[in-house]
Amino acid sequence: MARRTKDEARETRNRILDAAERVFSARGVSRTSLEDVAHAAGVTRGAVYWHFKDKGDLFAAMVNRVTLPLEAMVARSSDESVEDPLASLKACAVSALKRTATDPQCHRVFDVVTHKCEYLGEMAGVNNRISAIQKGCVDRTEQAIRNAIKRGQLPASVNPRLAAIGLDAMLFGLISNWLANPAYLPLERQAEAMIDMYLDGLRGRSTKRPPRAARTPSIRRRARAA
Repeated sequence: MARRTKDEARETRNRILDAAERVFSARGVSRTSLEDVAHAAGVTRGAVYWHFKDKGDLFAAMVNRVTLPLEAMVARSSDESVEDPLASLKACAVSALKRTATDPQCHRVFDVVTHKCEYLGEMAGVNNRISAIQKGCVDRTEQAIRNAIKRGQLPASVNPRLAAIGLDAMLFGLISNWLANPAYLPLERQAEAMIDMYLDGLRGRSTKRPPRAARTPSIRRRARAA
């Protein structure tokens, strides 16, 4: 009986989180009340308060469902025992982009976080959670880059902190711009190429342009030569 009650509570909690994703995405966070979420979830407002103390707590839990697996991937890539830290870091970055493009839940949550929420008033505290996620990812990315330098995958001239911040900014920019305008870039198809381009830049490699074709003298030049 206790197990059944626990499972039912987990099911109700997930149903509330699913509803919050849909309603926040459709209306924006500031225009959505907990009563709206309760109605969309088919539960009472009291049931929402049983699981979440306020809208900020609900929002943070909604974000955690999507970001925690990604954070775990980045954490693993920063482990010094990883034999190929650069490949592991690349896999994390590509996964974040492709999940945004293909996973409806990830798409909704990132869209709400970047475009549908004002971090003011009751939501001001949530910004601390978002900032903590970002800082944790940058810190672990920095460690992965340090590991890559130790293993000779990157030159010692690379500044690990700046490289980590640059990758974070690139990912956030690509995700934010694509969510605002999916025509901005075929994100799923080009995700790996974009990350490779960035990592090649850290390695000191440049994409070689094909040699320019020799120019044929213009008619005017030929006439002058004659």
